[in-house]
Formats: sequence, C-alpha cells, structure tokens
Amino acid sequence: MGSIVVKTACRAFSLSKIPPTFLAPILSSSTPIRAAFSTSSPLANGRKRNRDNNPNRGVSALRRTGLKNKVEMSRYPLPQPVTDPTKRSKVAVDDNHGLWGFFRSEKKALNTPEEDNAFGRPWVVEELRHKSWEDLHSLWWVCCKERNILATQAYERARLKAGYGDAESQERARAVRQTQKAIKHALTERCYAFEEARRVATTDPEVDLEAAPGTQAYRPSYSDEPLQEQDYPVKASVASS
Repeated sequence: MGSIVVKTACRAFSLSKIPPTFLAPILSSSTPIRAAFSTSSPLANGRKRNRDNNPNRGVSALRRTGLKNKVEMSRYPLPQPVTDPTKRSKVAVDDNHGLWGFFRSEKKALNTPEEDNAFGRPWVVEELRHKSWEDLHSLWWVCCKERNILATQAYERARLKAGYGDAESQERARAVRQTQKAIKHALTERCYAFEEARRVATTDPEVDLEAAPGTQAYRPSYSDEPLQEQDYPVKASVASS
C-alpha cells in the first residue's frame, strides 16, 4: 500500500515538470534559433525592404537627397552663377520699358526725404467738377502710377532697413489717395445727374430715347425759324421845358 502511494506522488511530480505543448518546436531543435540580423553591409543590403510604391520616398528638399532615379537632364551640368561682376555680360535695357514706370524720372530706387516732401496739395472736388472725362481719366492713372512708385520705394526701404523717408512717403501717399477720392466724388455726382436726366427724359415728349445713332434725339415743339422783327409804334416823349 505504501509503495502505491509513493509511485502516484512521483508520477504527479514528473507530470508537473512537463513543458507546455506550444514550446515543443523549440525544445525539439538541437540548434538555437537566432534572428537574421547583421550590421555588415553585404548582409544588411541584401535584406528585403518593405516598399510602399511611393516614388518620392526618401526625397527631401531640406536634406538635399535628390531624386532616386536619374532623369533626362541629369547628364547635363547645371549652370553656375557668375559671382565676379567683371565677368558678367551686360544686358541691354530699353529706356522706354514699362517697368521704369515704378521709378522716378531719374531711375533711382530711393528718394531723399526732402524730395518726397516736395509735393503740392491734393485736388478738391470743386476743381474736378470742371474737368472733362479725359482729364479725370488721365489724372486717375497719374495717381495710380504715383502710388506704384511709393510702394516700390517703401519695399526698397524695408529691404535695405534705411530707417528714413517713411513719414514723408506716407504724407505723399495720403495726398494721392485724397485726390483719387475727390475724382470718385466728382464722377459719382455726374452719374447721379445723368440718371436724373434720363428719368426726366422718359416723361418729356420732346425727347426720343429710342432715336437711332446719328439722329436728333431732342425734338422741340417750337419752330426753329428765326423770329421776325415787327414794327411797334414808339411813343415819343416830349420833354417839358
């Protein structure tokens, strides 16, 4: 009886030390399993890479990695900038080029504060009411040209960090804007007057708004014949003596 108990206890102890079934493949192999890892270049480059079919993978403009594959222009050398001013070729520029309109007549980028401060007063509405459409149109584009010049000079001062001329340039620009505002005011008055005249003409029987081009739209009811002079008796006044 005692021997049976000892055998049962030994069998239970041996079963408790049996490893799980999922570790059987590892215990059955005699050689240890190692991962395929190597820091040497032949083995590291021979490994299969995971590709995501992205042709721009690894291309960076910040790190200057460039393109992976060569393109058609890769065999041609890139032009190098000419840093020596004496070796640069002279470019012929037309004196009447449109870009000269962004500069003064002297073709210089900046003016002195005294030159920017030498300007007159802006135009007022009372003066512009007597101007023709052609004059207002020309004056408007003169103001636009002046604002382009002032904007070019402001950009150049900010680039050079000149530290002067901002106050004078702003005063000049304010005068130009006031002139443009007065031009708009005068044209708005003419627009209102034209619309009012058209409204009155629709109720005037002497005005034909549907007249053909080249014909007379205003047809007065009275005759255009000159008035005949008539003889009226003139009473002579006798001066009393």
